[in-house]
Amino acid sequence: MGDAATPAPTPAPLTFGILPIGGPAESLTAWRPMLDDMSHALHQPVRSISVSTYEGLAQALNEERVDIAFVSGRLALQAVTLDRMQVIAQLTRGDGSHGYHAVLLVRRDSPLHSVADLLRQPGHWRYARGEALSVSGYLVPETQIFASRNLDSDTFFASVTIDNHQNNALAVANGEVDVATNNTADMERFAEHFPDQFARLRVLWTSSLIPHAVIVVRRDLDPAVRQAVVGFVTRYARTGPHVAAELEKLKRIHDISGFAAAGNSALVPFADIDYQLDRRRALSAQWVSPAALQARLQKIANDHRQLLQQLRAGKP
Repeated sequence: MGDAATPAPTPAPLTFGILPIGGPAESLTAWRPMLDDMSHALHQPVRSISVSTYEGLAQALNEERVDIAFVSGRLALQAVTLDRMQVIAQLTRGDGSHGYHAVLLVRRDSPLHSVADLLRQPGHWRYARGEALSVSGYLVPETQIFASRNLDSDTFFASVTIDNHQNNALAVANGEVDVATNNTADMERFAEHFPDQFARLRVLWTSSLIPHAVIVVRRDLDPAVRQAVVGFVTRYARTGPHVAAELEKLKRIHDISGFAAAGNSALVPFADIDYQLDRRRALSAQWVSPAALQARLQKIANDHRQLLQQLRAGKP
C-alpha cells in the first residue's frame, strides 16, 4: 500500500500540569476550555493533570510526567533548576496588576491589630499556613515577617496547621485558628464563594508585590512543538478573531486576561526569597565556630549569585 493511503500517525499527547487553585477537580474544569483550544491549535491532544498539593505537582515535574505546566514562581524555580524546564510566559490578570500580595488574616473581632501585637506573644497564637512551596502561603510571610527577625514560624506559634488557602481562611473565620496566611487573589475568590465567612475576616498584614505565576515547558520538547506552544500561549486572548471568547474562558480560571512572554529571569524574586530563608536557617543553627558559620554564609551567597546568573542567562 502506498504512502498516500497511510494515515498520519496521531501525535503523542502533551501533558499540562496545573497548580492547585481551589480543588483539583475545580482546576481541571476551569482550564479545560483553554486546553481544548490549545489541542485544536497544535493539532495534538493535550491532557491535563491537577493535584491537591504543591508537592504532588513538584513530583510530577521531577518525574518528567509533565510537558507544560502552570506553576507558582517557587515551583517554577525548582522546575527550572532541577527539572530541565524553562519559563515561557507569565500570567496577566483582568485588573492589569503585575502581581499579587500575601496577607495575614485574623477574625474581624481579633485583639491583634498589627504584626507587633502578634510578635509580642510568642507561643500564644494558633497559626495556619500553606505548604512549604507555597509562595504566599508560606515563603513570603516567612521571609518578610519571621526570617527578617531571625524567627521561625514553625516554632514561634502555639500550634501550626498546614492546608490550602480556602481552608485556612475558613479556619480563621470559624475561630479554629487565630491567624492564617493567604493572598489578595485567592481572597477575591473566597469572597465570592463564602461571603458570610469573608465578612468575619480582617487583613492584619500585607506583603510587598509578588510576581504572578508562570507557564513552563520542558526544554527537551521538540523545538517545533515548543515554538507552537509559546506562540499559542502568548497570543491567546490577545490576538485573532476569538479574543472575546478566549477571555471569557480565561476568566473562569482566576480572572486571567492572558499570558505575557517571559523568561527564566522572571524567577529572580523567588531566588531572593530562598536566599533570605537559607541565611536565616544558617544564622539560627548551632556552629562549631564562627568561621564555620561564615563559611556557610559565604557558600549561600555564592550559590545565590550563580543561580541569578543562570536565570538571567536563560540557561539550564
